[in-house]
Amino acid sequence: MAFSMYQASVPVFVKYLGGMTRVLDKAAPMIEARKIDPAVLAGLRLYPDMLPFNRQIQIASDNAKGPVARLAGIDIPKYEDTETTIAEFKARIAKTIAFVESVKPAQLEGSEDRTVVIPVGQGKLEFKGADYLTTFALPNFFFHVTTAYNILRHIGVEIGKRDYMNR
Repeated sequence: MAFSMYQASVPVFVKYLGGMTRVLDKAAPMIEARKIDPAVLAGLRLYPDMLPFNRQIQIASDNAKGPVARLAGIDIPKYEDTETTIAEFKARIAKTIAFVESVKPAQLEGSEDRTVVIPVGQGKLEFKGADYLTTFALPNFFFHVTTAYNILRHIGVEIGKRDYMNR
C-alpha cells in the first residue's frame, strides 16, 4: 500500500487533539477546586523561557490545521488566539478537529510531492509535502501537545499516558 498523506495526518491530528480535550476534561475539576484564575492557567509554563500554556494549546491547534490546509492547497483558518479558560481551549480544539475532519482524502492525494513553503522571520523554509509532514509538522504538533500535557501534569492534574494517547 502506498503512503497516504491523509492517513498520516488527519486521523493523527484528530486522535491527539481528542487526547488534549480528555486531558482538559480531567484538569477542569482540579482547576475549579483550587480556584486557579484563568489568567494564571493561561500563563503557566515549565520554564521561564518557554511559551505559556495558552500558547501551547494554540500552537498545537495551528500545527494541526495549518499542515492539513497547506497540504490540501486551501486557506488556513485564522483563529484569534484569545483563549484563557478550559472551555475556550476545548472550543478551539473542537473547531480545529471540525476543520481537519472537513478535509477529504482526495484533497491530500499527491500532496507528498507538493512544495510547501513556510515563512520564518525574514526567510522561509521549503519542503516537499511528505518531508514537511513527517519532519516538521508532526514533530511540532507533538512538541506542543506534549508540553501542554506536561504543564498540567506539573501542577498536579492526575493524568497519564492513556489520557495523552486518547485511549
